[in-house]
This record gives sequence, C-alpha cells and structure tokens, in this order.
Amino acid sequence: MLTRWRAAYILGHQDGGHALLRDGEVVWEGDSLVYVGPRYDGPVDHDVDLGESLVLPGLIDLDALTDIDHLVLDSWASPERGPGLQWSLDYFGRRRDVFTPEERALVREYALVQLALHGITTYMPIASEVHSSWAETYDDFVAMATISRRLGLRGYLGPSYRAGVNVVRPDGTRDVAFDEKEGRAGLAGAERFLEYADTLGDPLVRGALLPCRIETLTEELMRQTAALALRRDVPVRLHALQGSVERELIHRRHGCTPLELLGRTGLFGTRLLVPHGIVIDRHPDVYGEDRGDLATLAGAGISVVHCPQTSLRYGSVLHSFGAYRDAGVNLCLGTDSFPPDLIRGMDTGVHLAKVVDGRADAAPAEAYVEAATLGGARALGRTDLGRLEAGAQADLVAFRIDDVRDGVRDDPVRTFLLNGTARQASHSVVAGRPVLTDGRLPGVDLGALRARAQGLFDKMRAAYGERDTRGRSADELFPPTFPEFKETQ
Repeated sequence: MLTRWRAAYILGHQDGGHALLRDGEVVWEGDSLVYVGPRYDGPVDHDVDLGESLVLPGLIDLDALTDIDHLVLDSWASPERGPGLQWSLDYFGRRRDVFTPEERALVREYALVQLALHGITTYMPIASEVHSSWAETYDDFVAMATISRRLGLRGYLGPSYRAGVNVVRPDGTRDVAFDEKEGRAGLAGAERFLEYADTLGDPLVRGALLPCRIETLTEELMRQTAALALRRDVPVRLHALQGSVERELIHRRHGCTPLELLGRTGLFGTRLLVPHGIVIDRHPDVYGEDRGDLATLAGAGISVVHCPQTSLRYGSVLHSFGAYRDAGVNLCLGTDSFPPDLIRGMDTGVHLAKVVDGRADAAPAEAYVEAATLGGARALGRTDLGRLEAGAQADLVAFRIDDVRDGVRDDPVRTFLLNGTARQASHSVVAGRPVLTDGRLPGVDLGALRARAQGLFDKMRAAYGERDTRGRSADELFPPTFPEFKETQ
C-alpha cells in the first residue's frame, strides 16, 4: 500500500545532506520511502494533507528517559540537601525495590508514551536506578519490549547493569560501594536479553549493551562488556565524562582518567556511545584547554550523546558543540530527562553554544537538527535512518507550525527551533506504520495513564527519605517553593 504525506515543508535528503523542500510530498510503501520530491505522479492508496506542517526525519533520542521524572526533584538541591538524594552507605545493606514489577512496567509505558507524543521515533532508554534494589532486569526489558512494540517505536534495548552504586558515607563524602556478584549477574541478564531480542525477529527491537555509569563498573566488567559487544556486534552506551566527582572517583580507584579507562578496557574498539561527554581536558574544571582528548574521542569513533537541556538544568555545559564537531567527534542527541522534547533541547543547545564560544553562530540550528537525525543514525550504524530519501526507512514526524503563537516565520526550521516545541508533533510513522495520528496515540488512555503515573511518582518521592544518610523525610529534602496559603479568620 502506498501512502503519501503532503506538507508545506519537508526536510528531504539530497547530495549527502538535508535539503528543505517547499510544498513537497513524501511517499512510502511497506517500511521504506519510495519518493521525496515536489510532486508524485502515480496513484496512492492513502493520502494525507498535513497543510502548514514541517516534516522531519524521525527524531533519534539516544538517552531517552524511560522513567518517572526525577529531575523535578534533584536538579535544584542545595549543597546541604544534595547528599540526601544519594544512597546512604547504610541503605546499601538494606536496599529494596520501591516499585513492583507491574509498577515498573507502568512507569515504562508512561515514559514511552511521552516519547511518542514528542515526535521521537527511535530511542535508547535511560532510567534512574536510585529506586531499584540494584539495577534493571531481564524481565523488566521483556516487558519494555512488549510495550514498545505495541506503541510501534524503534528501540535499542537492554537492561542496565553495574557492579557498584554511588553512596554517601556518614561523614558526607561520596564513594562507590561494590557488589561484584550483582555486576556479573547483570551482564548475564543483558546477554540473555540480546538473545531474546534476536528471537523476536522484529526490526523495531534491537539489542544493545547499556551498562550504568563508568564509576559503578569494575575494570573486569568493562572488559567483559567490550568482548560481548564485539562478539555480538551490538552498540554499547556508557555514561561517562559527566562530572568532577566521577573523575575523582575513577582516579582514586583506577589511577587514570575516565577516558583512559575506556581505552584500556577495550571499549574504544566497540560502537561506543557516551552520554554527556563533558568533562575532558578542555573543560574549565580540568585544564581549560585541548590536550588531545577530542582527537582521542574522534579517533576511537566514539559518539557523544549530547543532552543540552538536561546539562543546563544540572548546571553544566559542553565546551563546546562546535569544538567537538570540528574535531570530527560524532554528535548525536538525547533528552535524558523530562520532558523528552528534542526541539527544546536543540534550541537550548544552540544558545548555550553561543555563551561558551562567545559568538552567535557557534552552533547553528541546522547542526543540531543533523545531530538529532544523521548523528543518531551514524551512532547506530544505520544509513537508512535519519534521512528522508528513497530507500530509507519510513520513519518521519510532522510538526504543526500554523499557530499564531509560533510567531512570524523566516526559515521554517530555524524559526521552529526558536519558537516551537515538540508538543506540536501531530503525526509520526515508524517503519511505515502510524504511531501518532492527529496528536493522539490510538488505544492509549492518556488521562488514566497520567493519574496512575502521578501515584507512582508520589511513591518514588516518599522513598527518598529512607535512603538519606541523615534520615530526613522527603518533605524535608524537597521543601515547597512557597509555604501553603493559610486560611484566615
């Protein structure tokens, strides 16, 4: 069956890069695009006129939040309250799952629905382990794969695993407490899921190795991860180069930098994605100048998953988007927190780059759009994603740009990034199958899902108190912005 979208603007692919097509058409059959251009002359079975819309390649989010929002709780803590958001060393010995398996599945469903509503078509998940007894499990991801397939998203999936967890000691210092048996079991579960994904035979579910933060892994677990990735030919994503605490913990335990540790454990030889990738030699907290780390990242073929909106909310920034790009580092994008809005994220990144580099053209809008599409495709080794051209996968998303609140329009892409939001997504298609239609997800009761998610968030919030090294309640850790209004006589 041939399906055609017509729209005021389509970001097609031509001569090796994106090209803007005005009053264009895109046609697909099955899971592949057959035409992108001004006018398709043949008959079609299904015709959709999207009017004043901007059609983009499906957005690729490689650090996609699949959790209940926690940034709303932990992104504004004072130095006095901040340590209370980590596990206490005492809690390490009495840790528990805050959610039941059924509740964890509901959390994943809520999060995946959010991704779809924001125009994301391909994702690699990330969730906090703070409310788990250790990390994600094989069973968690069997459930996630089921939900993802039902919604029709394209996922690169695998349970997180770790051999250690960040803790706060009684004296207030940060450390990592290890349980290497848990690390070995987690890796085994991850390999088991790779096998499960293969048996599904579903092109929308691909296996990936998603170990946790670098400081929570042993050298042996990192080496085993690298060996497994090469043996199974799957990508690895490892959060690293995130902050000064990570760098200090790695140096204390391993006597090297996080980047050096990646190299000596064999991960340079894998298809490695590093979310954030901020704290390298050119970062002001290190040397403030390039001493070769960018060349090392580029030479190792590492993709940096840039999450500008989340970085800003935690008070950090990439130094800088333009420098990484000029050095040949493949940049792709992630949301990493709520809302999973890559449009707002791209706009944030464009303006942060101006501040860091001190020039208005430091990271133009088109460079960020390329990172959200072609950069993500390169990270996954997929030449059939991230572009709208004949032969590519039929992954595409349409955003309405006809609201008076969008303002006047110059270049439609630049104006949309500046004035718009991913909430303007109206339609999306993954592998030729509709996911989002007229802003709705067929079969999903958003009102009921929202109410149930709020209950789970409240449960997650309350559990912070039992982990605090000083025994403070959640209300003490998360005081309100303003006191409650009191009724007067």
